[in-house]
Amino acid sequence: MSRGTVVCALLVSTLLAVAERAAGKPGDVIARHASPGPCVTALAFDGKQLWVADRKTRLLYRYDPANQQVTQELQTPGFWPTGLAWDGQALWCVDQKDNRIYRIDPSTGTVLKVIESPARSPHGLTWDGKYLWLGDEGADQILQISTDDGTTIRDFPAPSGNPQGLAFDGTYLWISDRMADEIYLTTLDGEVLFVLRTPGPYATGLAFDGRHLWCSDYQTDSLYQIVVDDRETYARSNPREAIIQITHEVRNPGSGRVQRLDVYFALPENRESQVIHNPPEFEPPPREFVTDRWGQRFAHFVYENVAPSQTVRSVTKVQATVYEVTFFVRPDKVGPLTAIPADVKQRYLQDGEKYMIQHPTIQRAVKEAVGDEKNPYWIARKIYRYLMDKMYYELAGGWNVAPKVLERGNGSCSEYSFVYIAMARAAGLPARYVGSVVVRGDDASLDDVFHRWVEVYLPNYGWIPVDPSGGDQPSRRMQALFFGHLANRFLITTQSGGGSEFLGWTYNVAEQLVTDPKTYPVIETYAEWEPARKE
Repeated sequence: MSRGTVVCALLVSTLLAVAERAAGKPGDVIARHASPGPCVTALAFDGKQLWVADRKTRLLYRYDPANQQVTQELQTPGFWPTGLAWDGQALWCVDQKDNRIYRIDPSTGTVLKVIESPARSPHGLTWDGKYLWLGDEGADQILQISTDDGTTIRDFPAPSGNPQGLAFDGTYLWISDRMADEIYLTTLDGEVLFVLRTPGPYATGLAFDGRHLWCSDYQTDSLYQIVVDDRETYARSNPREAIIQITHEVRNPGSGRVQRLDVYFALPENRESQVIHNPPEFEPPPREFVTDRWGQRFAHFVYENVAPSQTVRSVTKVQATVYEVTFFVRPDKVGPLTAIPADVKQRYLQDGEKYMIQHPTIQRAVKEAVGDEKNPYWIARKIYRYLMDKMYYELAGGWNVAPKVLERGNGSCSEYSFVYIAMARAAGLPARYVGSVVVRGDDASLDDVFHRWVEVYLPNYGWIPVDPSGGDQPSRRMQALFFGHLANRFLITTQSGGGSEFLGWTYNVAEQLVTDPKTYPVIETYAEWEPARKE
């Protein structure tokens, strides 16, 4: 080898290493290769190289990503290949048109075995070491099937409506969806752990090479190598730059005075999902700033002798960027409950008047939901699923205690949160709630409903968002988007473990009044969003 060749090889290796370090979070593209054919539909990895199926050329290409060369070509066993898998010795290819699955000699292309596909519209194929996994786009199912005769061993609903590619990484399944433009990491019983965006607009095949995921794209005619490890535990995306004004009004239409009015505004802080760009503006200036027992800071306004027919208005305004945030939590990498810091346990395992964690209803629910589970992630996830099965969302006045809400079987976002926290703490998992103001549709919008959800503490990951009311939906995809994920619609103002000396059990804003008899104050709180940069 010449000196120039050695230098060039070293340079390429160095650049690849730098690129890989830079692409550190799941979903980042490390490399993009032109596909060997014009209509790539499926991928597999044989331990050394990729196999690429092409619908138009009706060829299977063995492709070496290291030198970007096709090293072998085989005829497809049928006319419309839509899935490839490698079982350690041979290729498997599923054909959509004849609805059969072929085992192929990788040296000659000879068909060694044929089994009937149990899928209505097969797309995606992978091997787990014993069985094949097959996607069924027609029935929106993922099937584990026997290689003997195609018998379905088990199945689960596809995360979304158009499964295309499948890959097995030794523990979990990866599933691509061409319409949602998403890739899902799932357990073998279909629980979606997190969601990645596809690198291209029409994802087809997936393959796992032992370290990275490969995704083929039908529209861009490309093969993408993607980071899937979780050295980065979360990622921000879709920034929304906004000015948010929160207004609290007290109108006094009665005949008596409001002798004293104390108003407390919870102050938002920087966190994974938001950046506050400047100190909040206030009108009028608050009397003081105070902090409650949970560490939440407030602006405190004081008004005295509010006369009949008078209106008192308190306003705060902030400029912030709020993000969509995805946490890349793998259950097998979550530490044990014993790894949770003592101060976190002390604060966020204690009881509260809304929780009543020793109540028989809560204790019974924890036993049913959690059983003997020890992994903190699965404790959190099992409680999440339990509430989906036992409750439905209903916005009504008042916030009842957790046992009563669970017995009733319905509740608001706050009541879902109280039940979830009660069950999590009873199971030994620290939990707290956060409260927010919300974008309602358009970028310029008004919110007078607000939203609250839960955060749980997972060792090795920290505090993770869990929204039990938002996630109470049939779709596995939507359930995942409310567990370890936040949309870019929320400005979080409040973080609390329970009752606050200033807020009580509410969030965002609270008031305390002392009045004359026959005084009937009308209280209104709302948030107004507007884009920070108007078109």
